[in-house]
Amino acid sequence: MSTQIAEQPWSPSTYKTDEHPIWCPGCGDFGVLDSLYKSLAGLKVPPKDLVVVSGIGCSGRTPGFIKSYGFHSLHGRVLPVALGVKLANPSLHVFGVGGDGDGFAIGGGHIPHAARRNPDMVYIVMDNSTYGLTKGQYSPTSQVGHQAGSTPYGNIEQPLNPLAMLIAYGATFVGQGYSGKPKELTDLITKAAEHKGFAFLNVISPCITFHNTYKVIPPRLKEMPADHDATNRAKAFELALQTEHLLLGVFYQVQQPTFEEGVASVIKKAQAASPPRLEAIFAEFS
Repeated sequence: MSTQIAEQPWSPSTYKTDEHPIWCPGCGDFGVLDSLYKSLAGLKVPPKDLVVVSGIGCSGRTPGFIKSYGFHSLHGRVLPVALGVKLANPSLHVFGVGGDGDGFAIGGGHIPHAARRNPDMVYIVMDNSTYGLTKGQYSPTSQVGHQAGSTPYGNIEQPLNPLAMLIAYGATFVGQGYSGKPKELTDLITKAAEHKGFAFLNVISPCITFHNTYKVIPPRLKEMPADHDATNRAKAFELALQTEHLLLGVFYQVQQPTFEEGVASVIKKAQAASPPRLEAIFAEFS
């Protein structure tokens, strides 16, 4: 995304509203929100040019805490709404935010199409492997054996692999962060925002109330190997499939034409057609 620099002091407080988050104390989403504030300040994104779209769930409250235009959409409908916003005004900086249930269950059908279209936007999933807003049912990323209100004898379903899924679908930027590493997460969000195309970030964001993983997650965290070639799709897929560690950083990044560029090209061709095809079509129904 291109950024605009204005003559004013930029700080995380530039993007804070008077609304105070009501997440449970210790929720990982606080870390994601704080890193997003810091990234926006570093990028110097004018609040008037920023749109944050969310779905349903604890993370769905995020737009209310950011000084920008916001849209709290329906369950699982983050991506189509965000894409509509971007197409209506390509100059806007568009961020989609949601949870693993919102994004990978009811909203899962929108992900491959957003990835293949490659709109210039960022999609952040706060992954806690549970439905925190509705009392802790298991989610699409819950591990086998996970015990919850909906699976008292343990989850029997294999979890989805968001990173491998997005790489396979053709997203042009795929990364993973951890809410407990704010500096690294801020840098990762910034890289995603600077990427021209569809940038997906899976952020491990523990639920302190229903699925507290603060003790089991840190020992598994590992930074992306310094020699990793993020343009190597096969290697990125290989790293995404390994389960020994939870790798943090950019798995995959390539440059491709964006959806908005493609739409603009089609409009230009249609306008240049002789006779104008759109006018001919409209005339048939007038």
